[in-house]
Amino acid sequence: MRILILGGDGYLGWSTAMYFSSLGHDISVIDNNARRDICKANDISFLFDAPKLAERSNIWKSISGSDVKVAMGDLQDWDFISKVVSSFRPEAVIHYAEQPSAPYSMMNRDTAAYTLQNNVMGTLNMIHAVNEHVPDAHIIKLGTMGEYGTPNIEIEEGWLDIEHKGRQGRFLFPRQAGSLYHTSKILDTDLLWFYVRTWGLKVTDLMQGPVYGIHTDQSRLDDRLLPLFNYDEIFGTVINRFIVQAACGYPLTVYGKGEQRRGFLNILDTLACVGLALENPAESGTLRIYNQFTEVFSVNQLAEKIASVGKQVGLDVKIDQIENPRVEAEEHFYQPVHTGLLSLGLEPHLLTDDAMAGMIETVLRHKSNIVEEQIFRGVNWKPSRGPSELKAVH
Repeated sequence: MRILILGGDGYLGWSTAMYFSSLGHDISVIDNNARRDICKANDISFLFDAPKLAERSNIWKSISGSDVKVAMGDLQDWDFISKVVSSFRPEAVIHYAEQPSAPYSMMNRDTAAYTLQNNVMGTLNMIHAVNEHVPDAHIIKLGTMGEYGTPNIEIEEGWLDIEHKGRQGRFLFPRQAGSLYHTSKILDTDLLWFYVRTWGLKVTDLMQGPVYGIHTDQSRLDDRLLPLFNYDEIFGTVINRFIVQAACGYPLTVYGKGEQRRGFLNILDTLACVGLALENPAESGTLRIYNQFTEVFSVNQLAEKIASVGKQVGLDVKIDQIENPRVEAEEHFYQPVHTGLLSLGLEPHLLTDDAMAGMIETVLRHKSNIVEEQIFRGVNWKPSRGPSELKAVH
């Protein structure tokens, strides 16, 4: 298939590009270097030295013999995305091209505005480009479980059947985002649902939990193929952050009571889930939603598991419960349904001791790259008045 991956330079985007390329698909990726630019502007480092996207594509071709086409540009540039879609004519579009950080979206007015503009307008342009040039293409959008928030009822898989005053209807499950980033993702879903109803597009929305992991089968071939791996508070996901903190002797930063519960999955399962969505496309006029995670843990459970494994490999891992900089329920009911992808054949990679030990071993080999001052800066959901030192990228 011809597959266009939006946000192909990112942690998930580049891994997905190599994965589908290795299966023989015709892959084209686009990116605008926003993740790298934001990190550079805010003195944020990656754990691994990551060549620029075009160079990584060349490295991948020299190793695998497969080509990943690269186009650099911004989804907010209508002429750019329209031209790419028109010329490549993808049969599937995988949409990762978002500003993905909740803390970044909450830093200040500029980062909030950038998040909304980048995520919502980028999604709008993608929808219009697909409808204009390849209306039968299957759109696979990476959503987030954070759209749902933490309601006091079981979280269904995207939809909820309602009976009200003797009548029945089927609606998108109520959303209650915990950050502006997650709010932008709700708007993405609403845009897709509108155009599915209006234009008959075919869309799969994968409500993904926080992803962890380093290697895929493809990145094991050469360290230069490793993804952009953040361990900082702004872009690093919690398991990845805790693994790095354990490796360098930095106390694990547990926010508040640590009883916040979320659904998590291995990066290998992200690739498998997107693959299952690709192999089983949504029908025209359908917004199909899957909850994409494999296990649910509290932050305390994660910290305790990682501390235990760290001690098994000779590390002195401490846990530090700090004041929660976020506005969130710290104790809550959390029971999301996630049967759709399992029914399609997903075989989960679970967070075993061996999986965590393998991550720690990899991080220790790159320990000299860790800058401890970048791990935690205390981005607050209710910042003090006055300008922030952290910068947006325009």
